[in-house]
Amino acid sequence: MQDNKDNNWVIETENLCKMYGPHLALDNINLKIPRGAVGVLGPNGAGKSTFFKCILGLIKTTSGSGRVLGHDVRSEGELIRSKIGYMPEYDALDPGLTAIDQVRYSGEILGMNTDVATQRAHEVLEYVGLKDQRYRKIETFSTGMKQATKLACAIIHDPLILICDEPTNGLDKRARKFMLDTLRRTANEGQRTVLMSSHVMEDVQEVCESILMIYKGKVVLQKSLGELVDQVDREIEMTIWGGASKLQEELENRGFSVRRLGRILRVTLIDENTITGIIKTVADCKVQVRQLKEYTPDLEDIFLLIMDKLGAEIKLTSDLMTSEHVGGT
Repeated sequence: MQDNKDNNWVIETENLCKMYGPHLALDNINLKIPRGAVGVLGPNGAGKSTFFKCILGLIKTTSGSGRVLGHDVRSEGELIRSKIGYMPEYDALDPGLTAIDQVRYSGEILGMNTDVATQRAHEVLEYVGLKDQRYRKIETFSTGMKQATKLACAIIHDPLILICDEPTNGLDKRARKFMLDTLRRTANEGQRTVLMSSHVMEDVQEVCESILMIYKGKVVLQKSLGELVDQVDREIEMTIWGGASKLQEELENRGFSVRRLGRILRVTLIDENTITGIIKTVADCKVQVRQLKEYTPDLEDIFLLIMDKLGAEIKLTSDLMTSEHVGGT
């Protein structure tokens, strides 16, 4: 494996395996993750937390190898963790502290002296939009302000990699937009790597350039968002007013592949004859079509299609909400 200084990979693994007794939690993980914003997706129990723990050197791998920022995950875990920022999903703040004290303390436990930690705390609290609230106690904060404080704690030491677990959880529209803008700015302008785990596909699509999907301890997908969209079947979407079940049945009888979401039917676009066939079927069924257009899938739809192909019991992306975290057991 080449040294990270000579290539663009911030994380590399080769045949990485982790077993808990007889249970294979990670199964031959082979990855090369470049700098940038990466969405880490997968249902609860897929192996995401175990993967993070292994690359941070928090737990020993069973076999295989890995390097983070050029450092060996088996022998240089402490050095790796000094260059990583982690924003957990769970509540990791002391409600009795002011924001400035909480963030400064985070710097001090990372080895900063008090003066440096204080200066950096002021800087990062301004960066996350809490300049005017830095002397308020955390117990008075809204959910959005608490999330921003956790982000400030994670970046006080200017980490090269930032791991964010459900960063927009519980945020209103305004706070959510600010959080996503901040993460995107950290990746693009700050030239840092952001690994973002979230069940909200719209948020992942807003920030991330590529997707890493883990399922049953295996990497089942690692592609850019553009590549993902290109690989999904194109579809014709119809909004039906009455008779959707009848139309679906007849389309399927005529060999069309149909997905139904209430009054919406999506038919796989095969060639130029597909639309003609759809219109003829609609006319024969005498149903009313309110809208007909080509459908461009979003990340949530792509994820659910992939999970469906994998046979997972995932019906909604809210099923991805997980209590597991990097610091968990």
